[in-house]
Amino acid sequence: QVQLVESGGGLVQAGGSLRLSCAASGRTFNSYAMGWFRQAPGKERDFVATVSWSGSNTYAADSVKGRFTISRDNAKNTVYLQMNSLKPEDTATYYCAAKWGPSPYYSGSYYPNEYDYWGQGTQVTVSS
Repeated sequence: QVQLVESGGGLVQAGGSLRLSCAASGRTFNSYAMGWFRQAPGKERDFVATVSWSGSNTYAADSVKGRFTISRDNAKNTVYLQMNSLKPEDTATYYCAAKWGPSPYYSGSYYPNEYDYWGQGTQVTVSS
């Protein structure tokens, strides 16, 4: 089992920044690729970004590329999502997720149903 706890959400004005954290406990954190997803009310859960075990491989959705950065600190069992230049359309509940990976360079999946473990989510609200 892997337990995931997100933090760092809140209310911010458009153009502002937030950094989300996801603390992991349980099984070996650095055997898992990590992803961030988001879900707005009445919408599906969408891919935001992923990072491999090693932290060397990252991918981001086109909608956040250049604004959001995913990273991880395996010594702290934590994955981060730095969000800059926030827009009202970024408003959502943000979830981190863990997917077991066969190699340190495996960077997870775009599809939420392929992840093994999920956190409870943290709300991000961007005002215009």
